[in-house]
Amino acid sequence: MSLVLVAHGTRKPGGVAMIGDLADRVSHLLGRTVHVSFVDVVGPTPSEVIAGLPTDAPVVVVPAFLASGYHVRADVPAHVAASGHPAVTVTAPLGPCHGTVRVLADRLRESGWRPGDSVILAAAGTSDPGAQSDLRRTAALLSAVTGDRVELAYAATGSPGVADAVATQRRRGNRRIAVASYLLADGLFQDRLRDSGADLVSAPLGTHSGMVRLIANRFRRAGVLSLPAAA
Repeated sequence: MSLVLVAHGTRKPGGVAMIGDLADRVSHLLGRTVHVSFVDVVGPTPSEVIAGLPTDAPVVVVPAFLASGYHVRADVPAHVAASGHPAVTVTAPLGPCHGTVRVLADRLRESGWRPGDSVILAAAGTSDPGAQSDLRRTAALLSAVTGDRVELAYAATGSPGVADAVATQRRRGNRRIAVASYLLADGLFQDRLRDSGADLVSAPLGTHSGMVRLIANRFRRAGVLSLPAAA
């Protein structure tokens, strides 16, 4: 069985390296290689990676996306079809789920968040209604963890933008404002969060041990007879 992690892609070398490091950590946990591919900006593409894998063994693809938007619904299946591989299973994306929310909460605490701070969940952005619903669910789940309403904002597509959301919260009171980064890796969008005017900005979910376990479990459940259990 071959394992492929599909991420978005970024022009920032550090962001690409972070995805590679994440795949390496999942590989170590599962005891087999996880191949990396990207749907945009950089390569290799998923179709290129999958086409180069043995056709006499199944392939499991994990979409490293935090909501079920266009890349998950259209790009990944198109790449799988273009690869010509006869046996590919695509798992659910990484969010929304309780696992990603636990990582979000950990990253917030690491940034210096304290109860009583105003929290804005910052996603990359999407025009896909299903993905927007996923993001609202994640904001609601994070609200339950922080004990206060979490607002949703976007670094790219969608309204409000993160900087506008920060400004709105600033006008409403004198609480510190924390932006919870709902991004997988560092890149242009994370830079926008840092420039939003918030008091605190959490790190991308990245190589947090919870993300490593979540991805490993996506692979394991799709190939349960062939992969060791993730710790």
